[in-house]
Amino acid sequence: MVSQRSSDRSSAGQASRSTPANAIPEQRILDAAYELLLAIGMRRMTMADIARHAEVSRATLYRRWPNVQSVVAALMTREWTTAVVSAFQPESSNGRSRLVEGVVEVVAQTRTHPLMRKIIELDPEFLTPYLLERRGSSTVAHLALVVEGLKAGQADGSIREGDTDWLSRQIVLVALASAVSGPMIATQEEYTRLDEELRSMLTRYLRP
Repeated sequence: MVSQRSSDRSSAGQASRSTPANAIPEQRILDAAYELLLAIGMRRMTMADIARHAEVSRATLYRRWPNVQSVVAALMTREWTTAVVSAFQPESSNGRSRLVEGVVEVVAQTRTHPLMRKIIELDPEFLTPYLLERRGSSTVAHLALVVEGLKAGQADGSIREGDTDWLSRQIVLVALASAVSGPMIATQEEYTRLDEELRSMLTRYLRP
């Protein structure tokens, strides 16, 4: 994977050395971090490694992020924002169905995402603050999206009345547990069953 993405950027990388820092695409740097994380893990990855692989100067990198952890946090936000956008695209018969199917799809993608699996395998402590201590930007965005879906379902009568802020918190808590801990209690062949049970749970929880 490292060599494949690197070859796609080789010609652009040569020109980047004379390109102003604010003109260098952030996605190129995050792509480089993604490749390195999968190849060597976050603990062994340095800012110098990221800069070298993205073919930018370390000064350029440090202008945007102070350390490797902040780069990985930005990378995770990008990956899960992409997953959420793709999961909530399909049209559904009502707001509840759209929300439930979207949540289940995001959980399924997260559970098997190479980035998540690598972090859990090699650097699980990176996730601890986001699971136990504070909301990361991805969680904030997910809560807002669930609130939006809840309001749409309440408006069309497919979701029960209730405080959408607290309903969304419970949904995100259940989704996080299924996504992060699912591989601990089920084999990969059983993931579909986990998704079915999550779908049933959320449907019953939200039904009027």
